[in-house]
Amino acid sequence: MSTVRAAEATAVLAAEAGNANTARTLTIVLFVLLVVVTLGLTIWASRQTKTATDFYAGGRSFSGFQNGMAIGGDYMSAASFLGIAGIIALYGYDGFLYSIGFLVAWLVALLLVAELLRNSGRYTMADVLAFRMRQRPVRTAAAVSTITVSIFYLLAQMVGAGALVALLLGIKPDTTFLGMSAHTAKVATIILVGALMIIYVTVGGMKGTTYVQIIKAALLMGGTLVMTLLVLAHYDFNLSALLGDAAGASGKGDAFLEPGLRYGVEVAGNAQQTFYNKMDLLSLGVALVLGTAGLPHILIRFYTVPTAKAARKSVLWAIGIIGTFYLFTLALGFGAAALVGREAIVAQDLAGNTAAPQLAEALGFDFFGGEIGGAAMLAIIAAVAFATILAVVAGLTLASSSSLAHDFYANVVKKGQASERQEVRVARISAFGIGAIAIVLSIFAQSLNVAFLVALAFAVAASGNLPAILYSLFWRRFNTSGAVWAIYGGLIAAVGLVFFSPVVSGAPTSMFPDSDWQWFPLSNPGLISIPVGFLCGWIGTIISKENDADKYAELEVRSLTGAGAH
Repeated sequence: MSTVRAAEATAVLAAEAGNANTARTLTIVLFVLLVVVTLGLTIWASRQTKTATDFYAGGRSFSGFQNGMAIGGDYMSAASFLGIAGIIALYGYDGFLYSIGFLVAWLVALLLVAELLRNSGRYTMADVLAFRMRQRPVRTAAAVSTITVSIFYLLAQMVGAGALVALLLGIKPDTTFLGMSAHTAKVATIILVGALMIIYVTVGGMKGTTYVQIIKAALLMGGTLVMTLLVLAHYDFNLSALLGDAAGASGKGDAFLEPGLRYGVEVAGNAQQTFYNKMDLLSLGVALVLGTAGLPHILIRFYTVPTAKAARKSVLWAIGIIGTFYLFTLALGFGAAALVGREAIVAQDLAGNTAAPQLAEALGFDFFGGEIGGAAMLAIIAAVAFATILAVVAGLTLASSSSLAHDFYANVVKKGQASERQEVRVARISAFGIGAIAIVLSIFAQSLNVAFLVALAFAVAASGNLPAILYSLFWRRFNTSGAVWAIYGGLIAAVGLVFFSPVVSGAPTSMFPDSDWQWFPLSNPGLISIPVGFLCGWIGTIISKENDADKYAELEVRSLTGAGAH
């Protein structure tokens, strides 16, 4: 009898190994196909890239719909696709906070930033900030802020890429892949992703990057739509049954469908901690909603359209695309909770980042013929995740290299005397440099908390960039001193508070759990650092006598009408 059981166990293990190999092969084939197609587009775009406007802004040739798709491709990162589905699968109602926050943030971008920025600037965020101020200090500060936000965002994506690829290709700590250990394979993945993003930016510029983002957005929307329909079909489109099963499988019961499971938790007998938990929830919400309007890689997308009307239209398309996607994350998250189960998700990844791929595998098993169907669905969603990472890192690299070349080199080092050819050459060299820094840091940062890196990027963007942008567009008295104070003040406040928060030390889930130098009680600094950015901008302005009312009037006319815009 035991011999029969051993034979059955051996057969099961062999079948699982065969299915793993099938999934791995399918994933590699789809990934290679994706890379070939996007590289082909990039090479084609390079032949159309002849001027600085072509490199930085795609020749301002994209329609509102195309730019809306590209914005969606730039915005819906691996953190959105994998992270939000995972956090909903583990924490239910509270996880949807991210979806709501990221979506509402676009209203701020639409109403306060998109059209005015498109009318006032040329290539980068600093074009608007420096329009009526002294060029060198403002552009230097803007370049520092842009590169800081972009590097941390790049780290988050590339560290995630290493972990994701290792997971989806079946690379585990005790296994090898193509003769490499799991650690070496992760490093190789990070280097590969970094090399591809450098190629996309240096060869294709904005045109190549935009087309990669459009393809990625189409793939992501298609993949999530199919998964959403399959989840709903599994429950005969009965949402109550889906939510009931999700709550039952979560181990949390009805609390899974109510707020307070992860954020704003009330601690019995500890009023102080309860207060901190509620403030942390508010702080996270503020950072999510205000961060988008200050993200450099999103802001430069408004320059790729020919008119302010197209800029508005592109944001409306982006809201529609991104809003639909975040509705899909509800089905993905609750579907994973119901069909995969909390235990299986946590066993694979404690943070729940693999919930969406695991759900894809489960759906493929149910609807498309067992193990092979599951392997095929897993491979397709893996390819979509690869496309997501590639598109976002390309957009981030372009934003930071553009800022370094256009803001710092052309306008600070060369004092506006650099030729377009010199500027584009420096942008391409900068992309190599920034890409190399991101690759090296990512290799050493594989143990860091990816959520911390993303939250830091949003906090810096909302604290440093947004106050300077809004003051510049709407406050007549604002001046050079105010802009520099706002950017550096918000930047230092955000980074400093995170460094002294429980995210970095003093808690079991910290980056350095064995050390404790934390004194700031909130995990997200936005509630404090964003007002500090605005306050520093106000103080810096009033202590300086500089005031150019005529230049503000010119900016006001340009921002509202587009007169004189490039």
